[in-house]
Amino acid sequence: MPCWAKPGCDALLTAALYLKINLKDDHDLGVGLLLLKATDAEKDTMIASIGPFWDANETWLVLGVGVLLIAFPMAHGVVLQALYLPVAVMLINLILRGVAFDFRVKAPLKYKPFWNRAFFAGSLMASASQGWMLGSYITGFADGPLGWAFSLGIAITLPAAYVLLGSGWLMMKTEGDLQQKAVCWAKRVLWPMAAALLAISAATPLVKKGVLEKWFGVPQVFALLSVPLMCALAFFAMRWVLTRPNLVNAGYGWLVFANTVLIFVLAFFGLAYSIFPDIVIGRMTVWEAAISTASLNVIFVGVAITLPVIIAYTVFMYRVFWGKATALKYG
Repeated sequence: MPCWAKPGCDALLTAALYLKINLKDDHDLGVGLLLLKATDAEKDTMIASIGPFWDANETWLVLGVGVLLIAFPMAHGVVLQALYLPVAVMLINLILRGVAFDFRVKAPLKYKPFWNRAFFAGSLMASASQGWMLGSYITGFADGPLGWAFSLGIAITLPAAYVLLGSGWLMMKTEGDLQQKAVCWAKRVLWPMAAALLAISAATPLVKKGVLEKWFGVPQVFALLSVPLMCALAFFAMRWVLTRPNLVNAGYGWLVFANTVLIFVLAFFGLAYSIFPDIVIGRMTVWEAAISTASLNVIFVGVAITLPVIIAYTVFMYRVFWGKATALKYG
């Protein structure tokens, strides 16, 4: 069997797609969570900053969820059965966000504040739902007060990471007062985001045996030590930029966004390394959840054709619409 057709390799592909979905959509969620903090003119600029990239996120969502469903149907069933309610809440609020995104400029002017609040509410509930799902997944879908408390804690603090990502995006895409407001917003959520990341890192060894050995055993500890060190350096690099507004004015605000993305990537693959080969912690491995090799071959060929096309037009789109956001206009 070729390497790329093995369930473990397909699991890595699925994880990468899921990470790409998050990074593509989370700055949208972050901007939505910040929308009510801005003036009316600034709200339009914030929406304009994410407008060109809005529809592309749906492509990644369909591709990632489709690959997960087809490649790991057993795991898909277990996960959705345990997370049916938060998944439903997330999808409903993603729909609400999409409706509010269009209606805030197409509905009569007197309804614009309502749709602004709807966009914020959809962003908040979708973010909190993702946090609850992440907390439940890490605890192995454990029932009881401890599992619920941890899931609730992540549901409350994960939106802080999205706000940080959204603030970094606005630092890159805006100027003037709105850019300085983005700096203040990022300062407020920097430490809560760090707390959420530390909580997830501390909880993982408690729900899966062998995690401490995977990270602190010799000789792998020397190679893996770079992961927390890079996270710490990225965190303090963001703090350094945020405490020096002149750097943001000089065009270095992108460092906040870039380092937030770096922390997301390192945390995601750190979690994947910790729980592998489980795809449902304590219940099911990737080998048990994967479909047949022949089906994996078909999936690989389909993704190998589709993925480069999506990446190409995404890169082209970012090149075309790069630069500062301008006033919101609709033809």
